[in-house]
Amino acid sequence: MIHWELFLAFFIPNIIGYGGGPAIIPLIEAEVVGRYGWMTAQEFAETLALGNALPSPIATKMAGQIGFDVAGASGAVVAVLATVVPSLLLMLGALGLLYRYRDSPRVKRMSQWVRPVIAMMMAWLTWSFFSEGLETAGLVHTLLIGSLAALALLRLRIHPAFIVMAALAYGGLFLG
Repeated sequence: MIHWELFLAFFIPNIIGYGGGPAIIPLIEAEVVGRYGWMTAQEFAETLALGNALPSPIATKMAGQIGFDVAGASGAVVAVLATVVPSLLLMLGALGLLYRYRDSPRVKRMSQWVRPVIAMMMAWLTWSFFSEGLETAGLVHTLLIGSLAALALLRLRIHPAFIVMAALAYGGLFLG
């Protein structure tokens, strides 16, 4: 029974929520704290803070941690699957539909219109990261890390994971 409740606690917010992990956090809190009482509001806030400190999507980290706290390793698996399955099924359905009509002029035009939107979203994300870097680390550190990261990515072809680790180490040593 607990696994079914875990599944519902994470599946429902992911089905009705819109906007990704941060947007569904209040829905997950309503289920985990309000409906099932598995955590207090303080414990949920601490789990959220820990999840925000780690890389990767927040919803899956929260699901894994809460699922593990409630029902061990199997609970973590159930909660993470309930978080990922809605998006996975929708993506598979959309990809199947696009693949079926891939030769359609409408689908080709749609694909052409999506590219500039994605480019603008990436530009906005870059700008927001840059702005946040300026606010928290300052101009010198932001430009230094950004320049070295660009050099390492573009000229030296270093894997992005190593660049992120190096930036974390730099931040820990010089900005902490």
